[in-house]
Amino acid sequence: MTITVVCDVLGGGNNGTSVAAGALIEAMRDRGHDVRVVCCDTDKMGRNGYYVLPERSFGPFGVFFKKAGVSLAKPERKMLVAAIKGADVVHCMLPFALSAAAVKVAAELGIPVTAGFHCQAENFTSYIGLGMCAPLNDYVYHRFYRKVYSRVACVHYPSQMIRNIFERKTAATKGEVISNGVESGVFPHRCEKPDYCKDAFVILSIGRYAREKRHSVLIGAVAKSKYKNSIQLILAGEGGLEKRYRSLEKRYGLKPLSLGFMKRDELFAALGYADLYVHPADIELEGIACLEAVRSGRTIVVSDSPKSAAKSLAADCRSLFKAGSSESLAERIDYWIEHGAELSESDARYAENKQARDRNECMDEMEKMFLSALLNA
Repeated sequence: MTITVVCDVLGGGNNGTSVAAGALIEAMRDRGHDVRVVCCDTDKMGRNGYYVLPERSFGPFGVFFKKAGVSLAKPERKMLVAAIKGADVVHCMLPFALSAAAVKVAAELGIPVTAGFHCQAENFTSYIGLGMCAPLNDYVYHRFYRKVYSRVACVHYPSQMIRNIFERKTAATKGEVISNGVESGVFPHRCEKPDYCKDAFVILSIGRYAREKRHSVLIGAVAKSKYKNSIQLILAGEGGLEKRYRSLEKRYGLKPLSLGFMKRDELFAALGYADLYVHPADIELEGIACLEAVRSGRTIVVSDSPKSAAKSLAADCRSLFKAGSSESLAERIDYWIEHGAELSESDARYAENKQARDRNECMDEMEKMFLSALLNA
């Protein structure tokens, strides 16, 4: 098949959508498909199979996207026609302006479209401080539905949770629930701790420094822990809230936080020497980082937020804390510090979790979805 993948956000793997897009493109090419990619990444300019559009300008609102570390593409009809014409199927990663334009072009050319659901309304509204505004979130979901999801042959939902939320807010869709999956190179393992945290209880959390990821709740929990002086907190990521995290570190008198983006080999090592993985996010479509922690054989503690799919990975109540509550999270952290034998048993139990599915298996299902869209067009 010739598959055109439309990526409002591609980038360098600093967010879940970029990781999912990169994995999908690589997997389909490995399976022998001709994959065309539409994006606004200037480093892809001139590379075979890439159709590079200019970056979309949002004027004074552009600061919100810069804080998120992402760039959005500006739709250009001529480039979209070139990328879509002759394709067997078009797959849109996000329901923004570029994808809406691609859906229109594909319809004119008689080419079927599928679309991934990689953005909750709250991911967008949180950046303007209105993540808890239900009417605004409902409006965003309805806009996503009108512009993209109501016009495609199939919607790819990474979790049943987000399908339930979206269809409850809008209408029933033709869709498939398929995990983004965990790469085969992630497996249960242990690594020696680096010298700087050799004698500490290491807590790892992976994700963008964004409001809805609630790292501030985790930092507050460490501050409230009976063992705060023995805890080394690693926040693997990047974003506009780093200065705030440093400020909280000083205010609470914590060990210096380990902050910053980690390459894949560094993340894999950190998953091996961490004692506990904490995922405090209120908003999570699937939680690939949490899936990787589980696949690595790490005990997790996750928010019980109704808008976080990651909570489904919790083995029992010891791995759940009340969303947004540093006190509740501190209790869970202290429990695991005080029950080392149970923690080791729990690590082994998580390593056997079947929800952390192999990415190759998930990509086989994506391939079937594309073929089905083509055959039923």
